[in-house]
Parts: sequence; structure tokens; C-alpha cells
Amino acid sequence: MSRLPLVDASHAEGKTKELLDAVKSKMGMVPNITKAMATAPALLEGYLGLSGALGHGVLDPKLRERLAIETAESNGCGYCLSAHSLMGKMAGLDESERTANRRGRSNDPKADAALVFARAVLEKRGAVSDAEFAAVRDAGFSDAEINEIIGHVGLNVLTNFFNNVAQTPIDFPVVPPLEG
Repeated sequence: MSRLPLVDASHAEGKTKELLDAVKSKMGMVPNITKAMATAPALLEGYLGLSGALGHGVLDPKLRERLAIETAESNGCGYCLSAHSLMGKMAGLDESERTANRRGRSNDPKADAALVFARAVLEKRGAVSDAEFAAVRDAGFSDAEINEIIGHVGLNVLTNFFNNVAQTPIDFPVVPPLEG
């Protein structure tokens, strides 16, 4: 059971209704995370704005999902892990790759460098070393791509922390955390 109420889109009004209707139009459903965020329209609008902007950025969909899977596993967010495991599969990531991503790795060398960097950003709260920064740059990532990697870590930390606090009911096929 969610600690925060889930707003029923059919009973929402004003800005909340507008935002939830936009989610439904884009996704064909209104996920529980957006229903839980909807009691604070400013939060929901901010989340949707950053998510939408990064979704049109320079990183490809597979890398965006890899980053989300890694961050969700690292932060113990079952909701986001379940959602992004499904979205990663839909983006073309096979089960072996999604499992590697959960461990902060990738079977693709360039994506692996991004995930190693993202894990450093996450674990060191942004205080990465010169060597860690150089490694992602040496792997071929541009300034824009590095910025977006950092942005995706931040976006996913927001949703992970939100769902962990709210205990948002998972409305995607459940993916349990890795053992050990």
C-alpha cells in the first residue's frame, strides 16, 4: 500500500488533470508513480519536464534504460527496476544485458564506460575523480553526452527516492532485486 495517495485521473482537476491526461496520452496508461506524484503538481510537472527533455537528448534509448536500471538496482527501488526492466526490454536490451546493467556493467564496451561513470557519480555524489571523468571521455562520450549521463542519474535518483519513500505499488511486471 502506498504511503501517499494515488490520484485517480478520472477525478483529477486543473493542472493535475492536464498532467495526468498528458501521461495517459503518451503512455496509454497512468503509472502509479505519476498518480502518487500528482498530489504535488509542481513535482509531477518537474519530473515530466526533465524526463521529456532528456528523452529527446543525445543519448540513445538503450543507454537511457541501462542507466535507469543501474540506478534503480543501486538505490533498491523495486518500482523503477520493474518499470525500466520492461522499458529496457522494449528498447531491445536482452535479459543478459539488463542483468549486467543491474550490476553497473554492460556487454557493450562504450555503454560499459557510461555505466561505470554513472555508478561513480551516484556513489560519490558527483565528486568523481579526474581519472573517472577521463575514462568516460576516452570512451568517446562528448560533453553533451556526459552532461546527460549526469542528468539521467539525477532524474533516476529522484524517482528512486520518491518511490522508496512513497512505497508506490508496482504496476509493471515485478523484477526482484539481485541476490548477494
